[in-house]
Amino acid sequence: MSERSALQRRIRAWLVLFIVCLVLSGLTAFPLVSELHWANSLVSHAWLRRVGEGLDRADADYPFLLYGTDWLAFAHLVIAVFFYGVHRDPVRNIWIVEAGMIACAGVIPLALICGPIRGIPFGWSVIDMSFGVFGVVPLLVLHRMIKRLEALSPGTDGYRAKAAATIP
Repeated sequence: MSERSALQRRIRAWLVLFIVCLVLSGLTAFPLVSELHWANSLVSHAWLRRVGEGLDRADADYPFLLYGTDWLAFAHLVIAVFFYGVHRDPVRNIWIVEAGMIACAGVIPLALICGPIRGIPFGWSVIDMSFGVFGVVPLLVLHRMIKRLEALSPGTDGYRAKAAATIP
């Protein structure tokens, strides 16, 4: 197996890992009420009980508020679809990985600004920020491997120069 083929295989493996995590993250945003019931049955924690009570009340009296989390879930699934472009052509679509890295970085200021505004305890904001920190790791690995793949691609200036020459 050539170095290029091995690199493409590793890129696809990391990509599948990232997409699966995005999809799972999205799917878990749909059943929030039942998830909180389950979590509260396993762990006795004041904040989790408060969140569970809030979700129960919203679900009973204002179910349209939970529609926002349905859209959150949908957004995760849509973002995962965009990463299929990286699977098809990693070098040409590296911008998707870069946009994902920017989004991961954006999680931190969002949690630091919106968490206190919404009354989220700082420790839980740190958990939220960890999604951005851990999410960027596979993207950084992907970015590095895609740059190596680009350097191995045919053409004097790399793959991008060759691809740009074919665009009318």
